[in-house]
Parts: sequence; C-alpha cells; structure tokens
Amino acid sequence: MDEDSGAVGGCQACDLTSGRASLRGGTVLRTGAWTVEHCVGPLGPGTLVVKPVRHVVHVADLTTEESGELGPLLQKVSAAVTEVMSPEQVYVCLWSHAGGTPGHIHFVVQPVGRADTARFDAFGPALQVAMGEAGCFPDAGEVGRVCDRMREVLG
Repeated sequence: MDEDSGAVGGCQACDLTSGRASLRGGTVLRTGAWTVEHCVGPLGPGTLVVKPVRHVVHVADLTTEESGELGPLLQKVSAAVTEVMSPEQVYVCLWSHAGGTPGHIHFVVQPVGRADTARFDAFGPALQVAMGEAGCFPDAGEVGRVCDRMREVLG
C-alpha cells in the first residue's frame, strides 16, 4: 500500500488513479477525496467512474470527508453526463467486485439512450451485462473528446 494515497498494488482502480496504468481521456475531475475518470470497460462513451482516491473496499469504510463529498459529487457528475451526452436516463450504480472478490469501490455514472436499450434489447443491470458481453469499447478519440467536454462542464 502507498502510504500517501492509500493505493494498493495490483488494484486496477488505484493503478489508473496513480498513473501506473494508462487512462484514456485522463482524469476528468479530482476533489479532495474522489476522482472522476472515463470508464475503461465496455459501457459506452460518456460513462464515468466516480471513485475514492484512497483504496476503499466498503461504503461503510468511507471517511466523514469522503461521505460528505459523495452525494453532491454524484449529482454534479450526473448533471454533466446529462448535459454532454443527452441520454434518456443516467444510471448510477456501485460496482466493487473484480474476479469475484470485493475491490476498490466505484460508482458508475452511465448515460443510457433508446438506441442502447434497443440495440441490446435490455435495460438496467441486464443492459450493463449485455454491453459487457458484447465487449464494444469506445474509440479512444471519442473518449478523449467526451472527457474534454466533461472537464469543461464540470469546471
């Protein structure tokens, strides 16, 4: 564990935050306790991840500072995703398992439109599963453009 950041070696979330792993689009926003990045999985362009900077495995383990920032940050990021992507809905959900083992918590903020639900004939968690199984990763250039726009909106 990195004493300063709480980063844990071998944790993909920590590796992305610390720069040990390549992050397409770069960091979108960083607060005192949280970082916002584009999702590295196949959930479509504009899907952002909101995660604690510190390695945290359980919501119950969030500090007072982390907890205090979370609600307003999720609302702010959801509003930015709405403005930039113009979706029908924005899903916000907690993910934390990696290979069946609890890992670094992160909130996925995903724009979802009719084209998504029609293409995969699914919605909600079933849509996310279908998108994962399809393995359609957004183009790196598109991710970069979306992240630039999100940074402008989140200012």
